[in-house]
Amino acid sequence: MRIAVVGARGQLGAAMAHECGKRHEVVAFDRASFDVTDDGAVAAAMRGAKPDVIINCSGYNAVDAAEAHPVEALKANAFAVRSLARAARESGATLVQFSSDFVFDGTASTPMTEELPPNPRSTYATSKLLGEWFAADAPVSYVLRVESLFGVGPGGSDKGSLTSIVNGLRAGTVVKVFGDRTVSPTYIVDCAAATLGLLERRSAPGVYHCVNSGFATWHEVGMEAARLLGVEPRFQVVAVADVTLPAARPQYCALSNAKLNPALGYVMPTWQDALRRYLSR
Repeated sequence: MRIAVVGARGQLGAAMAHECGKRHEVVAFDRASFDVTDDGAVAAAMRGAKPDVIINCSGYNAVDAAEAHPVEALKANAFAVRSLARAARESGATLVQFSSDFVFDGTASTPMTEELPPNPRSTYATSKLLGEWFAADAPVSYVLRVESLFGVGPGGSDKGSLTSIVNGLRAGTVVKVFGDRTVSPTYIVDCAAATLGLLERRSAPGVYHCVNSGFATWHEVGMEAARLLGVEPRFQVVAVADVTLPAARPQYCALSNAKLNPALGYVMPTWQDALRRYLSR
C-alpha cells in the first residue's frame, strides 16, 4: 500500500509513519508540507501523493485553548477532515481519522462501547465529533477513538499526562494526579500497530475504540509507574471537582476495545504491559 500520513511529526503521527514504513510505502506530511486547513492545499497534496490510504494524525489538541479559539479548533478537527475525505473520494483512497474519548460526556460507569451515543461537552469535543461525521464522506473510512496517549515515535514528541507523571516520579517531585478520573491509557506503538492491522486485514470500516486493554484512575496509573521505576510514589491526589479548567473533561473515560480485538485477530495488550514496555525503552 501507498500510505499518506498527515501530521507525521506529531506524537502519534511519527509512530504511525514508522510502523507503516516497515512494510509499505509511506508519504509523510508535516506542517511544513501544507496547511491542513487549506482545502486547495490538501487536494493538491493528496493528488500528488496518489495514496491508497490517508491516515490523518493532525489536529488541534489544545482542549482548553479551543474554548477561546473555536474557529481554529473547528478548522483543524472538522473541516480539515472534510477536505481529506473529499481528497480520498477523488483518488478512491481509504481514510483513517483519529477521534477522542472526549466525544462522550463521562457519566458512564463501565467501559464505553462504540454504540453509546456521543454527548460532547466542550468545543474541542464537538470539533472531534464533527470530524468523525465528515470522515464518512470518504469511500471507505475508519474512525479510531483514542485516549490518554503516551510514548514517542522516531522524530516525534513525547508528551501527555503519563509523561508528566513519569517525569515527576523520576525527578522525585510531588505529582498532582486525579484520583477519580478513569482512563484507558494507550501506547502509541500499540495504537499504530492496530491501525495498520485493521488496514491490512481489510477489516470492516467504521468506528473503533483503539485503546490498550483495561482501565484505571490516574492515581492507579501513577502507582504502577512508580512500582515499575522502583521509586517512591509521591502524589497529591485531587478530585475532578477540585480543579477548575476552561473546558469540561469527561470524568469516566474508559473505552471498551471489545469490537477492535476480533477485527485485529488478537487482543490489544493491557495498559500495564504497554507501560512496562514504554518505561523499558
